[in-house]
Amino acid sequence: MERTCFNEELTLADCGKEVVLLGWVANKRNLGGLVFIDLRDSSGIVQLIAEDPTILPEIKSEYVVQAFGTVRKKDVPNPNLKTGQIEVALKKLVVINKAELTPFIIADKSDALEETRLQYRYLDLRRPVLLNNLKTRAKITKIWHEYFDAHHFLEVETPILNLSSPEGARDYLVPSRIHHGCFYALPQSPQLWKQLLMVGGVERYYQVAKCFRDEDLRADRQPEFTQLDEEVSFMTQDEILTLNEGFLQRIFKEIAGVDIQLPLRRMPFYEALDRYGSDKPDTRYGLLIEDLYDVMKDLPFDGFQGQNYIRGIVVPGVAASASRKVIDEFVNEARKMRLKGLIALKYLNGELEGSFTKFMDEDAKKALIARLDLKEGDLLLFGSSTSRRIISFALGAVRTMWAKRLGLIKPNTYDLLWVVDFPMFDKEEDEQGNVTYSAEHHPFTRPRDEDLHLLDEKPEDMLAYAYDIVINGYEAGGGTLRIYDHDTQWKVFRLLGLSEEDVAKKFGWFADAFRYGAPPHGGMAYGLERLTMILCGTDNIRDVIAFPKNLQASDPTSKAPQPVTKDQLEPLNIYLGEEE
Repeated sequence: MERTCFNEELTLADCGKEVVLLGWVANKRNLGGLVFIDLRDSSGIVQLIAEDPTILPEIKSEYVVQAFGTVRKKDVPNPNLKTGQIEVALKKLVVINKAELTPFIIADKSDALEETRLQYRYLDLRRPVLLNNLKTRAKITKIWHEYFDAHHFLEVETPILNLSSPEGARDYLVPSRIHHGCFYALPQSPQLWKQLLMVGGVERYYQVAKCFRDEDLRADRQPEFTQLDEEVSFMTQDEILTLNEGFLQRIFKEIAGVDIQLPLRRMPFYEALDRYGSDKPDTRYGLLIEDLYDVMKDLPFDGFQGQNYIRGIVVPGVAASASRKVIDEFVNEARKMRLKGLIALKYLNGELEGSFTKFMDEDAKKALIARLDLKEGDLLLFGSSTSRRIISFALGAVRTMWAKRLGLIKPNTYDLLWVVDFPMFDKEEDEQGNVTYSAEHHPFTRPRDEDLHLLDEKPEDMLAYAYDIVINGYEAGGGTLRIYDHDTQWKVFRLLGLSEEDVAKKFGWFADAFRYGAPPHGGMAYGLERLTMILCGTDNIRDVIAFPKNLQASDPTSKAPQPVTKDQLEPLNIYLGEEE
Protein backbone atom coordinates (compact mmCIF):
# COMPACT_ATOMS: atom_id res chain seq x y z
CA MET A 1 0.00 0.00 0.00
CA GLU A 2 1.44 3.35 -1.03
CA ARG A 3 2.98 5.46 1.75
CA THR A 4 5.68 8.10 1.34
CA CYS A 5 6.65 8.51 5.00
CA PHE A 6 5.55 8.25 8.63
CA ASN A 7 3.80 11.22 10.20
CA GLU A 8 6.57 12.41 12.50
CA GLU A 9 9.16 12.32 9.72
CA LEU A 10 7.55 15.46 8.28
CA THR A 11 9.22 18.82 9.03
CA LEU A 12 9.24 22.37 7.66
CA ALA A 13 11.83 21.19 5.14
CA ASP A 14 9.07 19.12 3.49
CA CYS A 15 6.80 22.09 2.72
CA GLY A 16 5.50 21.88 -0.84
CA LYS A 17 6.05 18.12 -1.00
CA GLU A 18 3.29 15.75 -2.11
CA VAL A 19 2.81 12.97 0.49
CA VAL A 20 0.74 9.85 1.03
CA LEU A 21 0.06 8.98 4.68
CA LEU A 22 -1.62 6.05 6.43
CA GLY A 23 -3.14 5.76 9.87
CA TRP A 24 -6.16 6.16 12.12
CA VAL A 25 -8.48 9.12 12.55
CA ALA A 26 -7.67 10.35 16.06
CA ASN A 27 -9.93 13.40 15.95
CA LYS A 28 -12.11 15.35 13.54
CA ARG A 29 -13.17 19.00 13.85
CA ASN A 30 -15.68 20.45 11.38
CA LEU A 31 -15.58 24.25 11.29
CA GLY A 32 -18.02 24.58 8.41
CA GLY A 33 -15.83 25.61 5.53
CA LEU A 34 -12.82 23.78 6.96
CA VAL A 35 -12.40 20.29 8.37
CA PHE A 36 -9.37 19.42 10.52
CA ILE A 37 -8.38 15.79 11.02
CA ASP A 38 -5.71 14.51 13.41
CA LEU A 39 -4.15 11.48 11.73
CA ARG A 40 -2.37 9.04 14.03
CA ASP A 41 0.15 6.41 13.02
CA SER A 42 2.78 4.53 15.03
CA SER A 43 5.13 7.53 14.94
CA GLY A 44 2.67 10.16 16.14
CA ILE A 45 0.06 12.65 14.97
CA VAL A 46 -0.05 15.08 12.07
CA GLN A 47 -2.87 17.51 11.27
CA LEU A 48 -4.73 17.20 7.96
CA ILE A 49 -6.84 20.05 6.63
CA ALA A 50 -9.63 19.81 4.06
CA GLU A 51 -10.46 23.24 2.64
CA ASP A 52 -13.12 21.61 0.48
CA PRO A 53 -15.16 19.33 2.77
CA THR A 54 -16.90 17.78 -0.24
CA ILE A 55 -13.78 15.74 -1.04
CA LEU A 56 -14.14 13.84 2.23
CA PRO A 57 -15.95 10.52 2.56
CA GLU A 58 -17.86 9.84 5.75
CA ILE A 59 -15.27 9.31 8.50
CA LYS A 60 -15.39 8.75 12.25
CA SER A 61 -12.86 8.27 15.01
CA GLU A 62 -10.54 5.26 14.56
CA TYR A 63 -11.38 4.77 10.89
CA VAL A 64 -8.29 3.54 9.04
CA VAL A 65 -7.54 5.94 6.17
CA GLN A 66 -5.07 6.85 3.44
CA ALA A 67 -4.43 10.56 2.97
CA PHE A 68 -3.08 12.30 -0.15
CA GLY A 69 -1.99 15.91 0.15
CA THR A 70 0.63 18.66 0.22
CA VAL A 71 2.78 19.64 3.19
CA ARG A 72 2.63 23.31 4.16
CA LYS A 73 3.55 25.58 7.06
CA LYS A 74 0.91 26.13 9.73
CA ASP A 75 -0.34 29.62 10.36
CA VAL A 76 -0.53 28.91 14.10
CA PRO A 77 2.04 26.28 15.24
CA ASN A 78 1.07 23.70 17.86
CA PRO A 79 3.98 23.38 20.36
CA ASN A 80 2.47 20.20 21.81
CA LEU A 81 3.04 18.22 18.61
CA LYS A 82 6.35 17.21 17.09
CA THR A 83 4.74 17.99 13.71
CA GLY A 84 3.12 21.13 15.12
CA GLN A 85 4.75 23.51 12.63
CA ILE A 86 3.26 21.87 9.55
CA GLU A 87 -0.03 20.50 8.24
CA VAL A 88 -1.09 18.50 5.20
CA ALA A 89 -3.59 20.09 2.82
CA LEU A 90 -5.79 17.22 1.67
CA LYS A 91 -6.44 16.38 -1.96
CA LYS A 92 -8.01 12.99 -1.32
CA LEU A 93 -8.90 10.78 1.63
CA VAL A 94 -9.61 7.07 1.21
CA VAL A 95 -11.32 4.98 3.89
CA ILE A 96 -9.50 1.63 4.18
CA ASN A 97 -11.55 0.25 7.06
CA LYS A 98 -14.36 1.46 9.28
CA ALA A 99 -14.45 1.22 13.08
CA GLU A 100 -17.22 0.88 15.61
CA LEU A 101 -17.48 3.23 18.57
CA THR A 102 -14.61 2.33 20.91
CA PRO A 103 -15.28 1.48 24.59
CA PHE A 104 -13.14 4.45 25.66
CA ILE A 105 -11.53 7.50 24.11
CA ILE A 106 -8.14 6.81 22.51
CA ALA A 107 -6.05 9.56 24.09
CA ASP A 108 -3.13 9.86 26.49
CA LYS A 109 -5.41 11.02 29.27
CA SER A 110 -8.12 8.44 29.77
CA ASP A 111 -10.68 8.12 32.55
CA ALA A 112 -11.41 4.51 31.60
CA LEU A 113 -10.88 1.87 34.30
CA GLU A 114 -7.61 -0.02 33.94
CA GLU A 115 -9.47 -3.34 33.72
CA THR A 116 -11.43 -2.00 30.72
CA ARG A 117 -8.27 -0.77 29.06
CA LEU A 118 -6.60 -4.14 29.66
CA GLN A 119 -9.60 -5.98 28.20
CA TYR A 120 -9.28 -3.91 25.02
CA ARG A 121 -5.49 -3.66 25.21
CA TYR A 122 -5.16 -3.54 21.41
CA LEU A 123 -7.08 -0.25 21.55
CA ASP A 124 -5.21 0.97 24.61
CA LEU A 125 -1.92 0.50 22.72
CA ARG A 126 -3.06 3.11 20.21
CA ARG A 127 -2.66 5.73 22.93
CA PRO A 128 0.67 7.48 22.16
CA VAL A 129 1.84 7.28 25.78
CA LEU A 130 1.68 3.48 25.80
CA LEU A 131 3.15 3.12 22.34
CA ASN A 132 6.04 5.37 23.37
CA ASN A 133 6.62 3.17 26.42
CA LEU A 134 7.03 0.16 24.13
CA LYS A 135 9.43 2.16 21.96
CA THR A 136 11.51 2.99 25.03
CA ARG A 137 11.56 -0.67 25.99
CA ALA A 138 12.70 -1.64 22.49
CA LYS A 139 15.42 1.00 22.55
CA ILE A 140 16.77 -0.32 25.86
CA THR A 141 17.10 -3.83 24.42
CA LYS A 142 18.72 -2.44 21.26
CA ILE A 143 21.35 -0.62 23.34
CA TRP A 144 21.75 -3.75 25.48
CA HIS A 145 22.65 -5.82 22.41
CA GLU A 146 24.96 -3.17 20.96
CA TYR A 147 26.80 -2.55 24.23
CA PHE A 148 27.43 -6.16 25.21
CA ASP A 149 28.21 -7.23 21.65
CA ALA A 150 30.93 -4.57 21.67
CA HIS A 151 32.31 -6.08 24.89
CA HIS A 152 32.64 -9.56 23.33
CA PHE A 153 29.58 -11.14 24.95
CA LEU A 154 27.82 -14.01 23.21
CA GLU A 155 24.03 -14.17 23.14
CA VAL A 156 22.88 -17.66 24.16
CA GLU A 157 19.31 -18.88 24.65
CA THR A 158 18.79 -21.04 27.74
CA PRO A 159 16.01 -23.65 28.17
CA ILE A 160 12.41 -22.71 28.95
CA LEU A 161 11.43 -26.22 30.08
CA ASN A 162 13.44 -26.81 33.25
CA LEU A 163 13.72 -28.90 36.37
CA SER A 164 11.65 -27.46 39.23
CA SER A 165 13.82 -25.43 41.60
CA PRO A 166 13.39 -25.42 45.38
CA GLU A 167 14.58 -21.82 45.66
CA GLY A 168 12.72 -18.53 45.23
CA ALA A 169 9.02 -18.20 44.40
CA ARG A 170 6.64 -20.96 43.36
CA ASP A 171 7.31 -22.46 39.94
CA TYR A 172 4.87 -22.57 37.04
CA LEU A 173 4.70 -26.27 36.20
CA VAL A 174 4.24 -27.91 32.80
CA PRO A 175 3.12 -31.59 32.72
CA SER A 176 4.98 -34.02 30.51
CA ARG A 177 2.91 -36.13 28.07
CA ILE A 178 5.73 -38.62 27.60
CA HIS A 179 6.79 -38.97 31.24
CA HIS A 180 3.53 -39.45 33.13
CA GLY A 181 3.46 -37.83 36.56
CA CYS A 182 6.51 -35.71 35.79
CA PHE A 183 6.64 -31.96 35.28
CA TYR A 184 8.85 -29.34 33.79
CA ALA A 185 9.10 -25.93 35.42
CA LEU A 186 9.22 -22.61 33.60
CA PRO A 187 12.41 -20.71 34.54
CA GLN A 188 12.31 -18.21 37.40
CA SER A 189 15.62 -17.03 35.93
CA PRO A 190 18.39 -18.57 33.79
CA GLN A 191 20.64 -18.67 36.90
CA LEU A 192 21.92 -22.24 36.84
CA TRP A 193 22.18 -22.45 33.06
CA LYS A 194 24.23 -19.29 32.71
CA GLN A 195 26.64 -20.56 35.37
CA LEU A 196 26.99 -23.80 33.44
CA LEU A 197 27.81 -21.74 30.36
CA MET A 198 30.74 -20.33 32.31
CA VAL A 199 31.86 -23.85 33.22
CA GLY A 200 31.47 -24.64 29.52
CA GLY A 201 34.00 -21.96 28.57
CA VAL A 202 31.62 -19.44 27.02
CA GLU A 203 33.18 -16.79 29.34
CA ARG A 204 30.83 -13.92 28.40
CA TYR A 205 27.11 -14.59 27.99
CA TYR A 206 24.06 -12.37 27.71
CA GLN A 207 20.39 -12.82 26.87
CA VAL A 208 17.00 -11.13 26.86
CA ALA A 209 15.41 -13.85 28.99
CA LYS A 210 11.76 -14.60 29.74
CA CYS A 211 11.17 -15.55 33.38
CA PHE A 212 8.15 -16.84 35.29
CA ARG A 213 7.29 -16.71 38.99
CA ASP A 214 4.02 -17.75 40.60
CA GLU A 215 3.89 -15.10 43.32
CA ASP A 216 1.53 -12.46 44.64
CA LEU A 217 1.34 -9.47 42.32
CA ARG A 218 1.68 -5.73 42.84
CA ALA A 219 2.24 -2.60 40.78
CA ASP A 220 5.86 -3.48 39.91
CA ARG A 221 5.54 -7.28 39.63
CA GLN A 222 4.16 -9.66 36.98
CA PRO A 223 3.94 -13.49 36.73
CA GLU A 224 5.95 -13.38 33.51
CA PHE A 225 8.66 -10.81 33.04
CA THR A 226 11.88 -10.20 31.12
CA GLN A 227 15.44 -10.06 32.39
CA LEU A 228 18.42 -8.49 30.70
CA ASP A 229 20.68 -11.28 31.85
CA GLU A 230 24.48 -11.50 31.84
CA GLU A 231 27.28 -13.69 33.19
CA VAL A 232 31.03 -13.30 32.83
CA SER A 233 34.15 -15.27 33.82
CA PHE A 234 37.41 -13.91 35.26
CA MET A 235 36.06 -10.52 36.36
CA THR A 236 36.14 -9.05 39.85
CA GLN A 237 33.10 -7.40 41.42
CA ASP A 238 34.56 -3.96 40.69
CA GLU A 239 35.07 -4.88 37.04
CA ILE A 240 31.48 -6.12 36.69
CA LEU A 241 30.09 -2.95 38.27
CA THR A 242 32.25 -0.76 36.03
CA LEU A 243 31.12 -2.68 32.95
CA ASN A 244 27.47 -2.19 33.86
CA GLU A 245 27.90 1.47 34.72
CA GLY A 246 28.88 2.04 31.10
CA PHE A 247 25.63 0.42 29.96
CA LEU A 248 23.56 2.50 32.41
CA GLN A 249 25.30 5.70 31.41
CA ARG A 250 24.50 5.02 27.77
CA ILE A 251 20.79 4.25 28.20
CA PHE A 252 20.21 7.31 30.39
CA LYS A 253 21.98 9.53 27.87
CA GLU A 254 20.28 8.12 24.77
CA ILE A 255 16.81 7.65 26.24
CA ALA A 256 16.41 10.29 28.98
CA GLY A 257 19.01 12.79 27.78
CA VAL A 258 20.62 12.64 31.24
CA ASP A 259 24.36 12.55 31.85
CA ILE A 260 25.11 10.02 34.58
CA GLN A 261 28.36 10.77 36.38
CA LEU A 262 30.59 7.75 36.93
CA PRO A 263 31.59 5.97 39.04
CA LEU A 264 28.28 5.53 40.83
CA ARG A 265 28.12 5.63 44.62
CA ARG A 266 28.43 2.34 46.46
CA MET A 267 26.48 2.06 49.70
CA PRO A 268 26.93 -0.90 52.06
CA PHE A 269 23.74 -2.82 52.81
CA TYR A 270 23.74 -2.02 56.52
CA GLU A 271 24.18 1.71 55.87
CA ALA A 272 21.16 1.59 53.55
CA LEU A 273 19.19 -0.35 56.15
CA ASP A 274 20.13 1.78 59.16
CA ARG A 275 19.88 5.24 57.56
CA TYR A 276 17.23 4.82 54.85
CA GLY A 277 15.23 1.85 56.13
CA SER A 278 15.51 0.01 52.82
CA ASP A 279 17.85 -2.20 50.82
CA LYS A 280 16.82 -0.07 47.83
CA PRO A 281 17.16 3.45 49.26
CA ASP A 282 15.78 6.52 47.54
CA THR A 283 18.41 9.14 48.35
CA ARG A 284 16.74 12.02 46.50
CA TYR A 285 15.44 13.35 49.83
CA GLY A 286 16.46 13.37 53.48
CA LEU A 287 14.37 12.24 56.48
CA LEU A 288 17.15 9.89 57.52
CA ILE A 289 16.70 7.38 60.34
CA GLU A 290 18.40 8.36 63.60
CA ASP A 291 19.79 5.99 66.25
CA LEU A 292 18.34 6.98 69.64
CA TYR A 293 19.33 3.94 71.66
CA ASP A 294 22.02 5.52 73.86
CA VAL A 295 19.90 8.56 74.77
CA MET A 296 16.66 6.68 75.45
CA LYS A 297 17.56 3.14 76.59
CA ASP A 298 17.52 4.04 80.31
CA LEU A 299 14.15 5.82 80.30
CA PRO A 300 11.53 4.26 82.64
CA PHE A 301 9.37 3.09 79.73
CA ASP A 302 8.40 -0.60 79.73
CA GLY A 303 8.24 -0.68 75.93
CA PHE A 304 12.02 -0.21 75.74
CA GLN A 305 12.85 -3.07 78.08
CA GLY A 306 14.73 -5.85 76.34
CA GLN A 307 14.74 -3.97 73.03
CA ASN A 308 17.98 -3.85 71.04
CA TYR A 309 17.12 -0.91 68.82
CA ILE A 310 15.47 2.47 69.39
CA ARG A 311 15.28 4.56 66.24
CA GLY A 312 13.29 7.41 64.75
CA ILE A 313 12.98 10.02 62.02
CA VAL A 314 12.56 13.80 62.26
CA VAL A 315 10.06 15.41 59.90
CA PRO A 316 10.82 19.15 59.82
CA GLY A 317 8.14 21.83 60.03
CA VAL A 318 5.05 19.63 60.30
CA ALA A 319 4.48 19.41 64.06
CA ALA A 320 1.75 22.05 64.22
CA SER A 321 -0.25 20.55 61.33
CA ALA A 322 0.24 16.87 62.20
CA SER A 323 -3.06 15.92 63.81
CA ARG A 324 -3.70 12.70 65.70
CA LYS A 325 -5.46 11.35 62.63
CA VAL A 326 -2.44 12.09 60.44
CA ILE A 327 0.00 10.52 62.89
CA ASP A 328 -2.22 7.42 63.16
CA GLU A 329 -1.82 6.87 59.40
CA PHE A 330 1.92 6.51 59.91
CA VAL A 331 1.49 4.38 63.02
CA ASN A 332 -0.66 1.98 61.00
CA GLU A 333 1.93 1.89 58.22
CA ALA A 334 4.62 0.95 60.73
CA ARG A 335 2.41 -1.81 62.13
CA LYS A 336 1.97 -3.25 58.64
CA MET A 337 5.75 -3.64 58.67
CA ARG A 338 5.54 -5.57 61.98
CA LEU A 339 6.66 -2.71 64.26
CA LYS A 340 4.46 -2.89 67.36
CA GLY A 341 4.16 0.84 67.89
CA LEU A 342 5.29 4.30 66.85
CA ILE A 343 5.59 7.24 69.26
CA ALA A 344 5.25 10.91 68.30
CA LEU A 345 6.86 13.96 69.93
CA LYS A 346 6.47 17.55 68.73
CA TYR A 347 8.97 20.35 69.25
CA LEU A 348 6.88 23.51 69.62
CA ASN A 349 7.66 26.79 71.40
CA GLY A 350 11.02 25.42 72.46
CA GLU A 351 9.50 22.43 74.28
CA LEU A 352 8.88 18.77 73.58
CA GLU A 353 5.18 17.93 73.53
CA GLY A 354 3.50 14.54 73.67
CA SER A 355 2.31 11.98 76.20
CA PHE A 356 5.70 10.24 76.10
CA THR A 357 7.36 13.22 77.83
CA LYS A 358 6.10 11.89 81.19
CA PHE A 359 8.90 9.31 80.94
CA MET A 360 11.54 12.01 80.41
CA ASP A 361 13.20 14.37 82.88
CA GLU A 362 14.74 17.66 81.76
CA ASP A 363 18.16 16.12 81.17
CA ALA A 364 16.68 13.42 78.95
CA LYS A 365 14.75 16.03 76.96
CA LYS A 366 17.85 18.18 76.47
CA ALA A 367 19.89 15.16 75.42
CA LEU A 368 17.30 14.18 72.81
CA ILE A 369 16.96 17.74 71.47
CA ALA A 370 20.74 18.04 71.20
CA ARG A 371 21.19 14.64 69.58
CA LEU A 372 18.67 15.44 66.83
CA ASP A 373 19.37 19.19 66.67
CA LEU A 374 15.61 19.74 66.79
CA LYS A 375 14.21 22.95 65.33
CA GLU A 376 10.91 24.70 65.93
CA GLY A 377 8.04 22.77 64.33
CA ASP A 378 9.88 19.45 64.04
CA LEU A 379 8.01 16.16 64.50
CA LEU A 380 9.81 13.11 65.85
CA LEU A 381 8.46 9.61 65.18
CA PHE A 382 10.27 6.74 66.88
CA GLY A 383 9.92 3.15 68.04
CA SER A 384 11.82 0.16 69.35
CA SER A 385 12.36 -3.47 68.40
CA THR A 386 14.55 -6.50 69.03
CA SER A 387 14.99 -6.76 65.26
CA ARG A 388 17.27 -4.43 63.32
CA ARG A 389 15.39 -5.18 60.11
CA ILE A 390 11.87 -4.74 61.47
CA ILE A 391 12.46 -1.29 62.93
CA SER A 392 14.52 -0.14 59.94
CA PHE A 393 12.06 -1.30 57.28
CA ALA A 394 9.12 0.12 59.26
CA LEU A 395 10.74 3.55 59.58
CA GLY A 396 11.77 3.32 55.93
CA ALA A 397 8.11 2.91 54.95
CA VAL A 398 7.16 5.88 57.16
CA ARG A 399 9.98 7.91 55.60
CA THR A 400 8.69 7.21 52.08
CA MET A 401 5.11 8.12 53.06
CA TRP A 402 6.22 11.48 54.44
CA ALA A 403 8.34 12.22 51.37
CA LYS A 404 5.34 11.65 49.08
CA ARG A 405 3.00 13.60 51.37
CA LEU A 406 5.36 16.60 51.49
CA GLY A 407 6.30 16.47 47.80
CA LEU A 408 10.00 16.07 48.57
CA ILE A 409 10.71 14.01 45.45
CA LYS A 410 11.54 16.24 42.51
CA PRO A 411 10.02 15.00 39.23
CA ASN A 412 12.25 14.03 36.31
CA THR A 413 15.26 13.43 38.54
CA TYR A 414 17.32 10.26 38.67
CA ASP A 415 19.40 8.91 41.49
CA LEU A 416 21.52 5.81 40.87
CA LEU A 417 23.69 3.90 43.31
CA TRP A 418 24.98 0.44 44.03
CA VAL A 419 24.03 -1.30 47.25
CA VAL A 420 26.87 -3.68 48.08
CA ASP A 421 28.13 -5.91 50.91
CA PHE A 422 24.86 -7.76 51.49
CA PRO A 423 24.83 -10.33 54.28
CA MET A 424 25.50 -13.84 53.09
CA PHE A 425 22.81 -15.43 55.25
CA ASP A 426 19.69 -14.52 57.16
CA LYS A 427 19.62 -16.13 60.62
CA GLU A 428 16.36 -17.11 62.30
CA GLU A 429 15.86 -18.49 65.80
CA ASP A 430 12.59 -19.98 67.02
CA GLU A 431 11.19 -19.89 70.56
CA GLN A 432 12.97 -23.14 71.39
CA GLY A 433 16.32 -21.64 70.40
CA ASN A 434 16.67 -23.64 67.19
CA VAL A 435 18.72 -21.71 64.63
CA THR A 436 18.24 -21.93 60.87
CA TYR A 437 19.97 -20.09 58.04
CA SER A 438 18.62 -19.04 54.67
CA ALA A 439 20.49 -17.56 51.73
CA GLU A 440 20.07 -13.79 51.44
CA HIS A 441 20.33 -14.06 47.65
CA HIS A 442 20.72 -17.70 46.55
CA PRO A 443 22.84 -20.69 47.64
CA PHE A 444 25.44 -20.06 44.93
CA THR A 445 26.45 -16.57 46.10
CA ARG A 446 30.14 -16.27 46.91
CA PRO A 447 31.20 -15.06 50.38
CA ARG A 448 33.77 -12.29 50.56
CA ASP A 449 37.28 -13.72 50.74
CA GLU A 450 37.99 -11.99 54.04
CA ASP A 451 34.86 -13.55 55.60
CA LEU A 452 35.42 -17.17 54.58
CA HIS A 453 36.67 -18.10 58.05
CA LEU A 454 33.25 -17.12 59.47
CA LEU A 455 31.52 -19.89 57.54
CA ASP A 456 32.43 -22.31 60.33
CA GLU A 457 32.34 -19.81 63.20
CA LYS A 458 29.66 -17.13 62.78
CA PRO A 459 27.99 -17.32 59.37
CA GLU A 460 25.42 -14.62 60.20
CA ASP A 461 28.27 -12.07 60.19
CA MET A 462 29.48 -13.03 56.71
CA LEU A 463 29.14 -10.56 53.87
CA ALA A 464 28.84 -11.58 50.24
CA TYR A 465 29.97 -10.40 46.85
CA ALA A 466 26.46 -9.21 46.08
CA TYR A 467 25.25 -5.97 44.53
CA ASP A 468 22.01 -4.29 43.47
CA ILE A 469 21.61 -1.30 41.18
CA VAL A 470 19.07 1.04 42.78
CA ILE A 471 17.37 3.79 40.79
CA ASN A 472 14.96 6.20 42.50
CA GLY A 473 14.19 3.69 45.23
CA TYR A 474 13.63 0.77 42.85
CA GLU A 475 15.84 -2.29 42.62
CA ALA A 476 16.39 -2.18 38.86
CA GLY A 477 18.82 -5.08 38.79
CA GLY A 478 21.27 -7.06 40.81
CA GLY A 479 23.68 -9.91 40.92
CA THR A 480 26.52 -11.67 42.71
CA LEU A 481 29.83 -13.34 42.24
CA ARG A 482 29.28 -17.10 42.37
CA ILE A 483 30.88 -19.85 44.39
CA TYR A 484 33.14 -21.73 42.00
CA ASP A 485 34.93 -24.24 44.24
CA HIS A 486 33.29 -27.50 45.19
CA ASP A 487 34.23 -27.49 48.90
CA THR A 488 32.83 -24.05 49.70
CA GLN A 489 29.63 -24.83 47.84
CA TRP A 490 29.08 -27.98 49.89
CA LYS A 491 29.73 -26.13 53.16
CA VAL A 492 27.04 -23.62 52.19
CA PHE A 493 24.60 -26.40 51.28
CA ARG A 494 25.11 -28.06 54.66
CA LEU A 495 24.68 -24.77 56.54
CA LEU A 496 21.37 -24.28 54.74
CA GLY A 497 20.23 -27.67 56.06
CA LEU A 498 20.59 -29.56 52.78
CA SER A 499 21.71 -33.18 53.03
CA GLU A 500 23.74 -34.90 50.35
CA GLU A 501 20.52 -36.60 49.26
CA ASP A 502 18.74 -33.22 49.04
CA VAL A 503 21.55 -31.71 46.99
CA ALA A 504 21.78 -34.73 44.71
CA LYS A 505 18.06 -34.55 44.01
CA LYS A 506 17.71 -30.78 43.66
CA PHE A 507 21.11 -29.56 42.48
CA GLY A 508 23.18 -32.64 41.76
CA TRP A 509 23.26 -32.11 38.00
CA PHE A 510 24.45 -28.53 38.61
CA ALA A 511 26.85 -29.08 41.53
CA ASP A 512 28.68 -31.91 39.76
CA ALA A 513 29.81 -29.51 37.03
CA PHE A 514 31.95 -27.61 39.52
CA ARG A 515 34.23 -30.61 39.91
CA TYR A 516 35.64 -30.08 36.41
CA GLY A 517 37.49 -26.78 36.55
CA ALA A 518 34.91 -24.02 36.96
CA PRO A 519 36.30 -20.50 36.41
CA PRO A 520 35.67 -17.64 38.85
CA HIS A 521 32.52 -15.99 37.54
CA GLY A 522 29.63 -13.68 38.35
CA GLY A 523 26.92 -11.69 36.74
CA MET A 524 23.73 -9.77 37.14
CA ALA A 525 20.33 -9.23 35.64
CA TYR A 526 18.15 -6.18 35.10
CA GLY A 527 14.39 -6.27 35.28
CA LEU A 528 13.62 -4.91 31.81
CA GLU A 529 10.12 -3.84 32.84
CA ARG A 530 11.32 -2.01 35.95
CA LEU A 531 14.10 -0.28 34.03
CA THR A 532 11.63 0.79 31.35
CA MET A 533 9.09 1.85 33.99
CA ILE A 534 11.64 4.17 35.61
CA LEU A 535 12.73 5.72 32.33
CA CYS A 536 9.10 6.21 31.24
CA GLY A 537 8.18 7.94 34.50
CA THR A 538 5.40 5.52 35.49
CA ASP A 539 5.01 3.52 38.69
CA ASN A 540 2.91 0.77 37.09
CA ILE A 541 4.77 -2.08 35.43
CA ARG A 542 1.70 -2.92 33.33
CA ASP A 543 2.25 0.36 31.46
CA VAL A 544 5.41 -1.01 29.81
CA ILE A 545 4.17 -4.49 28.83
CA ALA A 546 2.24 -5.01 25.62
CA PHE A 547 -0.23 -7.52 27.06
CA PRO A 548 0.14 -7.68 30.85
CA LYS A 549 -1.69 -9.71 33.46
CA ASN A 550 -3.88 -8.00 36.07
CA LEU A 551 -3.47 -8.27 39.85
CA GLN A 552 -5.33 -11.60 39.79
CA ALA A 553 -2.69 -13.00 37.37
CA SER A 554 -5.34 -13.14 34.62
CA ASP A 555 -5.10 -11.82 31.07
CA PRO A 556 -8.17 -9.58 30.58
CA THR A 557 -7.70 -9.62 26.79
CA SER A 558 -7.67 -13.39 26.15
CA LYS A 559 -9.38 -14.31 29.47
CA ALA A 560 -6.55 -16.74 30.31
CA PRO A 561 -6.34 -18.90 32.33
CA GLN A 562 -9.36 -21.02 31.41
CA PRO A 563 -10.32 -24.68 31.99
CA VAL A 564 -9.25 -27.18 29.34
CA THR A 565 -11.09 -30.25 28.10
CA LYS A 566 -10.77 -33.80 29.42
CA ASP A 567 -9.45 -34.78 25.99
CA GLN A 568 -6.51 -32.42 26.51
CA LEU A 569 -5.81 -33.73 30.01
CA GLU A 570 -6.03 -37.46 29.38
CA PRO A 571 -2.76 -37.75 27.37
CA LEU A 572 -1.06 -36.03 30.29
CA ASN A 573 -2.50 -38.55 32.74
CA ILE A 574 -4.15 -35.70 34.66
CA TYR A 575 -7.65 -36.14 36.04
CA LEU A 576 -9.53 -33.43 37.89
CA GLY A 577 -11.95 -34.25 40.67
CA GLU A 578 -15.62 -33.79 39.88
CA GLU A 579 -17.16 -30.56 41.13
CA GLU A 580 -19.79 -31.01 43.82
